[in-house]
Amino acid sequence: MPSPIVALDHVQLAIPPQGEENADAFYCGVLGLVAVPKPEPLAARGGRWYRSGAVQLHLGLDPDFKAAKKAHPALVVDDLDDLVDRLQAHGAYWRWDEELAGVRRGYTEDPFGNRIELIAGGAPAAAPR
Repeated sequence: MPSPIVALDHVQLAIPPQGEENADAFYCGVLGLVAVPKPEPLAARGGRWYRSGAVQLHLGLDPDFKAAKKAHPALVVDDLDDLVDRLQAHGAYWRWDEELAGVRRGYTEDPFGNRIELIAGGAPAAAPR
């Protein structure tokens, strides 16, 4: 039987209370996502929603916050080298991962320690620099 699932609407990560300003600096200022207003019934909860094209990332406030060190979103990017340079210029963590042949990727963390995988888009590229 074919699956009835046709798309992924969004991924949600938790952040600590009052983390929105740091989230904006990282997700908008470094990763280049655009903050979008949360619908009115949900806005009072705090947190942030971001978008880039069809990709949506939601951040929800969690008073018992614990960073997601294993679970993570994997974002495909147009220019991985440029984004890695931006991450490093902002002092963000970066680690290349060479475990999958033909896939150029690595990991960063948001200001709260949540793991984020970044994958080079397009055709397979050369090994990490």
